[in-house]
Amino acid sequence: MPQHDRPLRIALLSYRSKQHCGGQGVYVRHLSRELAALGHHVHVFSGQPYPELDDGVKLEKVPSLDLYNDATPFQAPPMREWRDWIDALEVTTMWTAGFPEPLTFSLRALRELRRRRGEFDVVHDNQTLGYGLLGLRSAGFPLVTTIHHPISIDRRIELEQAEGWTRLSKRRWYGFVGMQARVARRLRPILVPSRSSADDVAREFGVRRADIEVVPLGVDTRFFHPRPEVPRVPGRIVCVASADSPLKGVSTLLRAAAKLATERDVSLTIVSRPRPGGDTDRLVDELSLRDRVTFVSGLDDTELARLIAAAQVAVIPSLYEGFSLPAVEAMACATPLVASRAGALPEVVGEDGRAGRLITPGDPEELAAAVGALLDDDAERARMGEAAWQRVQERFTWRAVAEATARRYAAAVEAAQARPSGLGPRL
Repeated sequence: MPQHDRPLRIALLSYRSKQHCGGQGVYVRHLSRELAALGHHVHVFSGQPYPELDDGVKLEKVPSLDLYNDATPFQAPPMREWRDWIDALEVTTMWTAGFPEPLTFSLRALRELRRRRGEFDVVHDNQTLGYGLLGLRSAGFPLVTTIHHPISIDRRIELEQAEGWTRLSKRRWYGFVGMQARVARRLRPILVPSRSSADDVAREFGVRRADIEVVPLGVDTRFFHPRPEVPRVPGRIVCVASADSPLKGVSTLLRAAAKLATERDVSLTIVSRPRPGGDTDRLVDELSLRDRVTFVSGLDDTELARLIAAAQVAVIPSLYEGFSLPAVEAMACATPLVASRAGALPEVVGEDGRAGRLITPGDPEELAAAVGALLDDDAERARMGEAAWQRVQERFTWRAVAEATARRYAAAVEAAQARPSGLGPRL
């Protein structure tokens, strides 16, 4: 029976899978659900925070020391509680200002999967890119890798904005990026969510363009869809973004909101939890926006979808995106969208202005003008929302993502079976 005609036993790896902050947990949950619906057997191997998964998908916990949890971040357990040398590596890397999770998770996954070699047909890595993956490849596992975007871009943007000792600590924090580039060059196929991301991975990580395949991401239209029963709140703007990440452009949005607040009655809801006393928190006070800006977090899909549907305008102010699930979620809710002309956003939103307006990244004046124009034009908001929902239905469904990904799994299994015995990974 051809590989694409039979159920596959899939090990889906994700070193951290927070459901409502960042895209990794979202990707793992929806891809695994749709793969299971296609008849495949999916086991998600994840470190903390663990993902929310649907029926038919099994969670395999690969616990780290959870050194970056929300309650007690950067607190290591006593040495007597360290389980092995990987725990020691995790703690000492944290103590020296590095970020250990991609490496340590990959080593734990290697140990676990090598012990269970006969249980899985293919391994799919969700942007861990740790050295342990090379061990899995050498052990004969067919491998498929997803890179949402190269983290070297995050590193460059943060270093450009950092000063003094902060710059040195940021450089150390992002030390794992060199490992990710070296590992990526030795793996294939690599799946990316956009043509823009494919070009970035090839350029930043030195991966051959021929080894990269584009599989766009999807949106869960069971939750994210037009909701005519939800009234739009006049003047409300919504943004789903990591508030303290310079890459996400929240400071640009706050400055645009401050300008809009001098002209009209507006409110801004940001789905994120900023660090108390951090740059974003301080900027809200500097701009006198405390009574106009609300931060919310921990929403489930229904709550998030209703929040987006209640806004008159959604904004994605990022300086870079490898895809942008929040953009597609806003489009699916038929909420008019203003987004930066950065990374994959023009590819996702479209450049003709029908499903969303594109503005220069990092320009609060242009962002304020675009949002204000939409707030003033009821007919244009209705037209744009309808066009956005149509674009989502045509291009961005998780079922299509799962079908395309499963085809890559089958090809990887067949390629592994065709390799001569003992042939290691390509250098």
